[in-house]
Amino acid sequence: MATIQALLSALDVFSRAPDKASLEGANSWLQDFQHSPEAWATCNVLLLSPEAPLPAKIFAAQTFRTKVTYDLNQVDPQNLLPLRDTLLSALETYHTGPRTIVVQLSLAISGLALQLPTWENPNPTTVPTLLEFLTLLPEEVTSNTRIPISDNEFRERSAQLLTANANRCVTAPVQSQVFHCLYSWLVAGEISVNAFADTPLFAYVFEALASDELFDSAVDVICQMIHETQEIDDNMAVIELIVPRVIASEAKLQRTTTIPRKSEVMPHLFRGWRDVSHWRCSAYPDLDIVPITFPFWMRLAQNIGKKSSVSPLFIEAYKTLMTVVINHLHFPADSTAMKGQEADNFRAFRHVMGDTLKDCCFVLRTETCLLAAYQLITNALARGPDASWQEIEAPLFAMRSMGAEIDPEDNSAVPKIIDLIPSLPNHPRVRYAALLIISRYSEWISAHPAYIRPQLQYISTGFEDPDPEVCAAAGQALKYVCQDCKQHLTDFLPTLHTFLTTIGTKLVQDDRRQVYEAIAYVISAMPMNQAAESLKTFSLDILAQVHAVSTKATPPTKAEIEEVGISLLTLTVPDGLENLEVMLHVIQGYGEDLPPACQNTCKEAWAVFDNFLSNYGLNYDLAERATRVLRRGIDLFSKTALPVAPSVIARMSLAFEATGFPSFLWIAGKIIGRYGNENDPALKAAIREIFERSTNKVASMLHVKTPGEIPDILEDYLQMLLQYVTLAPDVLFTSSAFALAFRCAMTGLTVVHSDIIFASLDFFRSVLTHDCMEPVTVATPPKFAIWSASIRDAMNKEGLQFVACILNGLVGEFPEDSAATVVSIFRSLVYIWANQLLVWLPPVLEQLPVTSVPNVAKAQFLQEVTTQYDKVKYAILAFDRASRKARDRRRNGI
Repeated sequence: MATIQALLSALDVFSRAPDKASLEGANSWLQDFQHSPEAWATCNVLLLSPEAPLPAKIFAAQTFRTKVTYDLNQVDPQNLLPLRDTLLSALETYHTGPRTIVVQLSLAISGLALQLPTWENPNPTTVPTLLEFLTLLPEEVTSNTRIPISDNEFRERSAQLLTANANRCVTAPVQSQVFHCLYSWLVAGEISVNAFADTPLFAYVFEALASDELFDSAVDVICQMIHETQEIDDNMAVIELIVPRVIASEAKLQRTTTIPRKSEVMPHLFRGWRDVSHWRCSAYPDLDIVPITFPFWMRLAQNIGKKSSVSPLFIEAYKTLMTVVINHLHFPADSTAMKGQEADNFRAFRHVMGDTLKDCCFVLRTETCLLAAYQLITNALARGPDASWQEIEAPLFAMRSMGAEIDPEDNSAVPKIIDLIPSLPNHPRVRYAALLIISRYSEWISAHPAYIRPQLQYISTGFEDPDPEVCAAAGQALKYVCQDCKQHLTDFLPTLHTFLTTIGTKLVQDDRRQVYEAIAYVISAMPMNQAAESLKTFSLDILAQVHAVSTKATPPTKAEIEEVGISLLTLTVPDGLENLEVMLHVIQGYGEDLPPACQNTCKEAWAVFDNFLSNYGLNYDLAERATRVLRRGIDLFSKTALPVAPSVIARMSLAFEATGFPSFLWIAGKIIGRYGNENDPALKAAIREIFERSTNKVASMLHVKTPGEIPDILEDYLQMLLQYVTLAPDVLFTSSAFALAFRCAMTGLTVVHSDIIFASLDFFRSVLTHDCMEPVTVATPPKFAIWSASIRDAMNKEGLQFVACILNGLVGEFPEDSAATVVSIFRSLVYIWANQLLVWLPPVLEQLPVTSVPNVAKAQFLQEVTTQYDKVKYAILAFDRASRKARDRRRNGI
């Protein structure tokens, strides 16, 4: 009785509006109660007690479902049949509702039936309850993977429960509930369409389309029935029964008050069958309905488009479809009325329709479709001022959508389209669409270089348009034309430089960045020496801005650096750095031997950046921009940057110590990854310095902040440590900061962030499985003893906490695919620290909550992992499975 009262008190918390702590406490108590063996009897009392409140009865039904799924092993085998009788009795008691209790009890009975082979006919007796149970049975049997039975047991029992009972399911029609039940069994594949067609319900489901109450459930059954007939040859007899009924129902569907549902029957029908009247559904004015038809057109196009000849019937159908789709592409007459989410939805829908136009190209051939769209535009232009801009823009959008299908060697349709572009009206939406056509047709333009200059002129005028979207489209067009036509544009580079210094200064940064990217593509096509000179020209423009800011007579204060109003600093320099990064990203590098123009630029460029970071490194955004450019500089200069690498690392070390910005660690890790194995004393000293300074800085930050508050810093620090293990172990293992780094890396195991967890696990696996940890042989280098001693000393001090971090993460927030790394780590622990593990594991396992991993799993893990090295893998995987099952149970509130 005390348990029942405690349960009712916990449930009562949810009926009030208490604080968060009370809610969490009550929820935790209820979940713990569901785990207990006493829950069986307690919930039985509540469920059958007339005085129990409804929330308690619902909770009791939910608990029965939970216990059947997870805890059936708590019931003695001789009590399983009485448990069955209890559940059936309860289901009969509540056959009139509430439905929540009926559903939960039906699910519990389904789960029990799956695990109880001696139960041959698990069906309730009253018709409504029977239907509810039968509706839920297929889904529970086929989808509840948490029920602990083997695959063989599942196959055998599911066949007994579903297939063997299928013929009993199709009974006299009991309105909508019957249809829901039929739908469930059709989805599960346990009722064949042929068997269903032989029952009275087959005709009745079509008659039900005339009923507002039965319409939705009948449509679901019809659609699923049609879906099951996609193997046409095997189901032709049923198809011949369905087709005339659907066609005969079309008039009813058009008159019904729920007309949109009509288009859910017809598209599903013709998705499996080839009927050209399907385009009528595509022409439906409701744009939420139209996309339902698109899979049909795609499948049909894939089927007939590969054939050498296509029936004229299908040709006409796809021509009609193309016209319908282009009509749907039209913006409304008053496009200003379409704002916000409505405008975004319409734009997204246009792109979806563009895919259907590609299907039209597959059947009709691209040239035919392009000429049809071209003809629509010429017809509109011939009407002069009477033509709306929408009549021109929609076919232009269609041409852009079909652009991926054009043949670069086409000399029929595409030249007409390209020649048409300059004569189009000067409307922003039309110009925007035309510029994007140039973007999409850039490969064709490359194959026809005579068209390049006219298109560049049109693009150039686009940058002068006051509409920002037109300017953005011009930037995109220039980028793709320069990318695909770069070999034809090398002589055009001076013009692009002039463009940047004139019109380019008026562009917003997003458009200007695309221009720089376009220029970089042209430079990448030049001979190496000429490319280097060109890159230097554009880079010096940007570096001059950085240098001018860096050499101001009065160094800026921190407040000045952070002040948004300094236009030269906050606009020119960050944007210039972004543009330089884009160019370097496109060009990549010139290999190991730099051209003469680049021989001294590395030192000169670093001098500018070094001075800039010393003055402005306190600004997060500027530091981020500068380090991203440095990253691209590593690729550009390759080994020729080695002389400045020690200076770069030293600057990053001081900057991170002063600011704690993760970008400084990030670029340091990249430099160590590129040059870490070089035998350069100055570089080794710099690498050691940044390791010790950054480790002390990270440790100091972890004293005032939790690991979860500095995830970016931890991730970049751990990634840098991984470079040390591989490329500079002599620095890592011999440094006095190694033990501190070991502790800092352990905090990465506590952060709910997959990348950080993996980086931390990879670091520890690399450390614990390092060659220096292998048994000493004659060939073992003397330094390995020093390294090994350092690792052993760190683990001896931190072992208990380290094991706690690993196991807490394994039963907590570690990603699913981290188990393999954990196995490697534990194998090293068992191999090297076997005796200590016997001391570390028991208290760690004891503090793990039972709700995260059962005590039985803990005991099994302890016994297996500490006795046999060969069982470590299986022990970890079994422990992981047990914990995930327990977490899944709590996560689902079960």
